[in-house]
Amino acid sequence: VRPEIEVFDTGHLVFAKQLIAEQLIDEPAMLQLCLGIPYGAPDDPGTLLALVNQLPPGCVFSAFAIGRMQLAYVALAPVVGANVRVGLEDNLWLARGVKATNGQLVERAVTILKAMNVRVLDPAETREKLGLTAV
Repeated sequence: VRPEIEVFDTGHLVFAKQLIAEQLIDEPAMLQLCLGIPYGAPDDPGTLLALVNQLPPGCVFSAFAIGRMQLAYVALAPVVGANVRVGLEDNLWLARGVKATNGQLVERAVTILKAMNVRVLDPAETREKLGLTAV
């Protein structure tokens, strides 16, 4: 198990850097940039770039936005060097009025990423990259 820090604003990045400096979390730190959450970082590209520019060196990070912006962030995240996150926790809909499944959201993300020539890791490769073991 590895902790992941969810970042909802720039103050959370300051906190993450302090945890790393105090060696309270292992490096590379895993961070999740969470955009579009009410009262958090807005889901616009400028805010994403501001967060990316303040990341701790060497961290592993993903970026996502909730709801209707989730799909746009599937394409935007790899452009700024981020991993991608999708799922029902962040978006319940495949299209207007069409409820999604996690599998459908993942399949759609893979299609978009492959169209962008972004390599999609399989579960074993992902575990290796993140230093996790299979259960």
